[in-house]
Amino acid sequence: MVTFDGRAPGTPASVWSDDPRFRDLPALALRRTGRTVVVAAHPDDETLGAGGILAELADAGCPAEVVIVSDGSASHPGSPTLDADAMAGRRWTEVVDAVHLLSPDSPITMLGHTDGGLREVRDAVEDDLRALLTDGPPVDQLVTTWRGDGHRDHRVVGEVCATLADELGCTLLEYPVWLWHWGTPDDDRVPWDRLRVVELSDRSVVRKHRAVAAHATQVAPLSPDPHDAATLHPAFLRSFDRDVEVVVAQDPARPTLRGEFFDATYGRHDDPWGYTDRWYEERKRALTLAALPDPRYGHVLEIGCGIGVLTAELAQRADRLLAVDVSVAAVERARTRVSALPQVRVEVADVADAVPVGSFDLVVLSEVGYYLDRATLSRVLGDLRARLAPGGTLLACHWRHPVEAYPLSGDDVHRVLRRTTDLTLLAEHREKDLLLEVYGDDARSVAQRTGLA
Repeated sequence: MVTFDGRAPGTPASVWSDDPRFRDLPALALRRTGRTVVVAAHPDDETLGAGGILAELADAGCPAEVVIVSDGSASHPGSPTLDADAMAGRRWTEVVDAVHLLSPDSPITMLGHTDGGLREVRDAVEDDLRALLTDGPPVDQLVTTWRGDGHRDHRVVGEVCATLADELGCTLLEYPVWLWHWGTPDDDRVPWDRLRVVELSDRSVVRKHRAVAAHATQVAPLSPDPHDAATLHPAFLRSFDRDVEVVVAQDPARPTLRGEFFDATYGRHDDPWGYTDRWYEERKRALTLAALPDPRYGHVLEIGCGIGVLTAELAQRADRLLAVDVSVAAVERARTRVSALPQVRVEVADVADAVPVGSFDLVVLSEVGYYLDRATLSRVLGDLRARLAPGGTLLACHWRHPVEAYPLSGDDVHRVLRRTTDLTLLAEHREKDLLLEVYGDDARSVAQRTGLA
């Protein structure tokens, strides 16, 4: 977070508008159909950061829904004019008036969480937003406060919305508000590579200007008392008097990693991920085997077998095991490792092209899903489900720390899996380093399968 005072003028608007990088920002083709939800951390964020978008969508005949997460009660601490409850009431009225000017048919929901305290109720915020976003038709476009905006409430709401956008598979757009106040064009925190502009009609610009004025408690003093001063300096407000709306678009999608990447990795090291000598890997294999609900499986498919260390242990619980990897070098080493196990077959195969043919009682997808882009992963998971035998089990386990080169994170993989599968979640092990989940076509627990319950 950064330190700033909204009552101060901040960086002059002209510093931004005169910068060549700002003038040359690429335009974003705003989606003007389907369901759009605009989420604001505070009353007035929806107008300052996304008022033009609201107006444009209204004119396109596709008004967005508006959600305000906090009650706005903390904007004037110590005010002799309005206490916190009265302030929350005034700010609700202002939101209604402002949104009516921008988009008269937009429904408005105020969740009412405490202004300035969203970090402390983050789980409740996520639950509320998830319930709202999953009620009704699918969300196509989610517009929210930018995670890097420098205000912790903005960060929390932005992070929660980013998580939900991943779950829902919708477009995520984030709008900066305070960046224009504390930042400068040369600040290395400015995401120039992801900034885009939504071009606004003259009609939208005028309506946004009027809507900003409707937030009277923020743009004008409540009384001569210093505690009642306007929270937004007029010089700062000029940053929103533009003919464009600026948003932070999602990172460009990284493509699926192919065999060449892994062959090059194995060419540099016999065991690049430390399967044979790291306690982390040994422990993870033990967790993986312990999480399986049945003592033995008929036909097993292991995706991404690497050099075959887990393969050798899975073989002890399989009548037949097909282990595949995209890397020729890895497959050669795995074949050497399991050469004494006649029930194991190791093949070169890229599931991004085709999932192996067969009917499998167990599919193991360990540390491989994040090498695929989102669309490919969804398709592969669907194909694996089709290959799963009746009563079969699917185990997924992935590293949770970010890796810049990978198209997805481990958490991304499991969100896609949860969103797309019809299998029952049988077990989950979550820790800082890894996430392991077991899904089954047989919903019975281990105790039920073995007659204990």
